[in-house]
Amino acid sequence: MDNGILYIVATPIGNLEDITLRALRILKEVDLIACEDTRVTRKLLDRFEIKTPTVSYFQHSKPTKINKIVGELQYGKNIALVTDAGTPGISDPGNLLISECVKNKIKIVPIPGPSALTALASVAGIDMQKFIFMAFPPHKKGREKFFKEVVADKYPVIYYESPHRIIKNLELLSSLTDKKIIIGRELTKMFEEIFRGNIKEALIYFKNKDKLRGEFVIIIYPNGNH
Repeated sequence: MDNGILYIVATPIGNLEDITLRALRILKEVDLIACEDTRVTRKLLDRFEIKTPTVSYFQHSKPTKINKIVGELQYGKNIALVTDAGTPGISDPGNLLISECVKNKIKIVPIPGPSALTALASVAGIDMQKFIFMAFPPHKKGREKFFKEVVADKYPVIYYESPHRIIKNLELLSSLTDKKIIIGRELTKMFEEIFRGNIKEALIYFKNKDKLRGEFVIIIYPNGNH
């Protein structure tokens, strides 16, 4: 029996209308959908009346879960991998499953679509031919080193941050430099916001907001673009 196919399916980061026609077709046709959180994915599937069975696969899934999914693929089942929002394999645990599929010579097909990274980069208004993506900063150990590397880079640096750490993030950055910064919050959602200015201005702006919700995407200008 031939192996099945693992589809890496990008899903909306907020606005459900951003799902692609191809993604909808694949989600309907596969035998199983592996989700970061089945409850989150169920909202998307219900919206488009997709009845495909789901199984959870997330950061703390045991190796046995990965082996089970790989086993289903080897048995000939086609499986779609989705994250809660955006493109799997970028700053999420999808790469562990993908790596195992590569080792087992299972066909992997990308179904591209929404990504918070490219969404903000597309409206940056600066030269983004080359940039560095650094995912989420460390929570504790290595955090200061992370930000020193960010402000020293000669290319634009993009990274993610949670609403619980954004103020501390900006405080640390402002102690190192006052470069220009672009911050995207709640991208594609009702309260989407894109801030442009320098780091100290950003710190004051977000400190004065009542509630900070949604993940942040941040671009730090490169050296020479102050």
